[in-house]
Amino acid sequence: MKVKLAPSILTADFTRLGEQVREAEAAGIDWWHIDIMDGHFVPNISVGPLVVRSLRGITSLTIDCHLMIERPDDYIPAFVEAGADRITVHVEACRHIHRTLQLIRSLGARPGVALNPGTPLIAVEEVLADLDLLLVMSVNPGYGGQSYLPATTGKIARAREMIHSRGLSGIEIQVDGGIKAHNIAEVAGAGATVLVVGSSVFNQEADIATNVRALRRGLLARSHEA
Repeated sequence: MKVKLAPSILTADFTRLGEQVREAEAAGIDWWHIDIMDGHFVPNISVGPLVVRSLRGITSLTIDCHLMIERPDDYIPAFVEAGADRITVHVEACRHIHRTLQLIRSLGARPGVALNPGTPLIAVEEVLADLDLLLVMSVNPGYGGQSYLPATTGKIARAREMIHSRGLSGIEIQVDGGIKAHNIAEVAGAGATVLVVGSSVFNQEADIATNVRALRRGLLARSHEA
């Protein structure tokens, strides 16, 4: 399965969002990742369906909405209607996770489940067959720019083994938090297929195209080591 780069707009410059979207797509990114935060499930507040709708108007790439919110079922229809292709919810926020996944799929989007760093993989074992994506958080959610938690690498490998042992190899394994050019090979090598990147793409140190090239070089180094 191809390893995909999914920049998070959380760390983008919102005064230049359209321009930065075009720059990143020209550089060859694969998906867009939108972090939705409500100030309750996580301490920060971010964006809502209006931003998703605006992004949908300027991109044909996959829009992947990560709902870090309480009562996600109440808001899922609005995000799908705004143009989200994929909806990922936190198992920690869902009272009836299977029902939530069914709702997402019934609306025509592809369902995913996210696990916080302290949540074990067993929490999603019973719904694996209902997933299109498993998101392994490599930082505690709520803020961009955090450092990758080293214990995540082993968790990714265990997730890959759990998925493959059940014949569900079509499930994407997404990792979100602290992914940089220096550790991207480690994360992908453990089994991640979708890498959420934020401050490693949108920062003041280099332009977007240069940053994306650096991440791709990191992935290329992995293939040379294999």
